[in-house]
Amino acid sequence: MTERQKDRPWLMRTYAGHSTAEASNELYRRNLAKGQTGLSVAFDLPTQTGYDSDHVLARGEVGRVGVPVAHLGDMRRLFQDIPLEQMNTSMTINATAMWLLALYQVVAEEHGADITKLQGTTQNDIVKEYLSRGTHVFPPGPSLRLTTDMIAYTVSHIPKWNPINICSYHLQEAGATPVQEIAYAMSTAVAVLDAVRDSGQVPEERMGDVVGRISFFVNAGVRFVEEMCKMRAFGRIWDRVTRERYGIANPKHRRFRYGVQVNSLGLTEAQPENNVQRIVLEMLAVTLSKDARARAVQLPAWNEALGLPRPWDQQWSLRIQQVLAYESDLLEYGDLFEGSKVVEAKVDELVDAALEEMDRIEQMGGAMAAVESGYLKSQLVSSHAERRARIESGQEKIIGVNAFEGTEPNPLTADLDTAIMTVDPQTEARVVKAVEEWRTTRQESSDRQGMGDPFHYPTVSQTLDRLKEAAKGTENLMEATLECARAGVTTGEWAGALREVFGEFRAPTGVSSAPVAIPAEAGSALGEVRRRVDATARDLGVGKLRFLVGKPGLDGHSNGAEQIAVRARDAGFEVVYQGIRLTPEQIVDAALAEDVHAVGLSILSGSHAQLVPDVLERLRAAGATDIPVIAGGIIPNADAAQLKAAGVAAVFTPKDFDITGIIGRIVDEIRSANKLDPLEVPA
Repeated sequence: MTERQKDRPWLMRTYAGHSTAEASNELYRRNLAKGQTGLSVAFDLPTQTGYDSDHVLARGEVGRVGVPVAHLGDMRRLFQDIPLEQMNTSMTINATAMWLLALYQVVAEEHGADITKLQGTTQNDIVKEYLSRGTHVFPPGPSLRLTTDMIAYTVSHIPKWNPINICSYHLQEAGATPVQEIAYAMSTAVAVLDAVRDSGQVPEERMGDVVGRISFFVNAGVRFVEEMCKMRAFGRIWDRVTRERYGIANPKHRRFRYGVQVNSLGLTEAQPENNVQRIVLEMLAVTLSKDARARAVQLPAWNEALGLPRPWDQQWSLRIQQVLAYESDLLEYGDLFEGSKVVEAKVDELVDAALEEMDRIEQMGGAMAAVESGYLKSQLVSSHAERRARIESGQEKIIGVNAFEGTEPNPLTADLDTAIMTVDPQTEARVVKAVEEWRTTRQESSDRQGMGDPFHYPTVSQTLDRLKEAAKGTENLMEATLECARAGVTTGEWAGALREVFGEFRAPTGVSSAPVAIPAEAGSALGEVRRRVDATARDLGVGKLRFLVGKPGLDGHSNGAEQIAVRARDAGFEVVYQGIRLTPEQIVDAALAEDVHAVGLSILSGSHAQLVPDVLERLRAAGATDIPVIAGGIIPNADAAQLKAAGVAAVFTPKDFDITGIIGRIVDEIRSANKLDPLEVPA
């Protein structure tokens, strides 16, 4: 038998980074030694949102969901002994993408690397930040300018770099249907390419180079046939848009280039071992079809609904990819679905529906206008609410959650507190101290010149002034940003300078305009909760019960908070929801000003241990002991016990999928806090 020629495997990455630059560097070198073929850097939330580790909003978030990088020294330590010229590095960074790319370039230069050979990707899709992840900083216009400037700079100076990764991944996590995922991502790509073309920074004849460096970061859910068809639909629409709208003649430039992290939304806390087969199915959706195969794949770990994965859990996910690529015969064949009538029909259906939605967005003025109007956000909140309703009714079955719930004891989670990685609580203090030391020890121009250095190095303040002047004008901001990086400017200082010029942006929440997903009909579960809400309001002598949903800290994943807010609204509550990124002080001030009857705090980043008790203490200090505080998020058992001991009325985690039941529990807590008798539940 003649041995078939195998295709090269896709890039295999593990999304990783935590605690400190030194700890993350050690993890990267260990993963590369295990056969990982690219780096995928996770930055912590302060770094992503343009704050230094000692900022008030960074409290509890430092090193939690990624690595803190505050300045050039951190970036040096992060990539120590890693040959950047030979590496393909993906950086999940958006609002501060220009800053992190500048730091990366300067470190590469210090390594002696030829920057024209640097390969990798900065995520840099700000639209999905307004819609789902919440790490945006600046308004849409200035954000698009930063992206445009980066694209123009990299095409000329770092030609192998992907300066933007249009992300439909996070749209699916926020509840997007396949059609919405395609349409919103493609509309974002159109907004970006139009901005680059209209900026005058790239000659018309080089637009093919721009299009050829645009990549996508896509999600793959467990409905893997539909997901595989979605990838083919993506490719077909991208080819059409780039050919017809931008006149790109070279088919290589028009190729749909995408990387994948498979779905995390569907990972369950209940029977988490089932997540392994979910992850495998989702991986098949983006690898089985050669004509629509991902360029890079990173898989979540089985225990991500429980907390931070350990290195061993990440290794398991890497091995899943390696078994498929190296043990199976998948890479020996052409496209397995070529000529399939079933696949073609499904792809046609997705293409037609996505193009129709893209036309609707175009008529609104494009993706940026659809963000500012709140249209895109309200559509996602609505889709997510419909999905939750299907799960709660049992129409959509989730094994171990609402179907086949009986289980043997799970040896993987027998000791739940060791089944996930915990971040040393002392890490934050050490990182904060290091940032403060950096600011006091970085050498200013006068120090260096006093040592006989013939070159003039601008000071930190001079480079920041230069950045602000550039931002007020129209010049490309990358050169001014590189000067800041070399001078020792910090992440917070760079973003702070641009905040002064551009201002900040609070994205629409989509809650008030989201339609009713489950009607509160008499006799239904929601109808019964609504009866109890109304009765409790009467007992308290108020027109309506008022419920504040708060997102303390920098965690921008607001999907859960939005679903609670929408369901509480539909149950008859007056809901106070001001969006993301609030301090405990702001939340308590709002609770007192609005005279609310309960406070719900949603945190998925791990900062609950610091921020939730802070809210409790501030409420007590204000004498508001009759306002129950409810916490929700990815909260390990030991942490949940500590929060309850501190006075939290109830803790909900991903296993608590019955949102109507949660709202009912909140009513019970309000009655208990106000010393009202429990309401009888009709038989």
